Amino acid sequence: MKNETTRELFAYWDTCRGARAAPDRTDIEPGAIRRILGDTFILGFDPLRGHPFRIAGTRLCALFGRELKERPFRGLWAEGSAGALDDLVTIIAAEKNGVVAAAHGETADRQRLELELLLLPLGYRRGMPARLLGALSAVQRPYWAGVKPLGALTLGVYRHIGPALDVVLPPRFAAVPTGESPRRRFVVLEGGRSD
Repeated sequence: MKNETTRELFAYWDTCRGARAAPDRTDIEPGAIRRILGDTFILGFDPLRGHPFRIAGTRLCALFGRELKERPFRGLWAEGSAGALDDLVTIIAAEKNGVVAAAHGETADRQRLELELLLLPLGYRRGMPARLLGALSAVQRPYWAGVKPLGALTLGVYRHIGPALDVVLPPRFAAVPTGESPRRRFVVLEGGRSD
């Protein structure tokens, strides 16, 4: 995670979840992340509606020059990236692991902005739709960010993150055979260089 916003939101999410796979929506307290609130959002898991924004921060809305609440998250992405984003959101909701990804967008006058995306699952009660907590923020914020709106975003490299993926298992070794087996010995064979 390159961006301070991404690291702070992930740390907060990780603290809120405790021993669970994901925190519940009601565990998220906006005041606890007020410094990064402008770059954060909550999505509804609704593939038919393009995963609409339930809440979108002010800096995020300024990047696109419009209010994002109730608009589809899928609508921010170029056609080549939208399908991959749909797949990622589905995996996040099902497996309760997050994703951190690189992305970029361009303004109408072709100024490029590098972004970092974080998508994290939120737990939900029976009968309630799934939600995702996320952040989308500039890696380096240029002077024109928020003045010139970004066009469609392109997804870059990404990796899955979360509690299930952070566990490092020790390597497994083959069991030593028991019983009377002949012991192998080191054997030197003649040959090689003759000088």
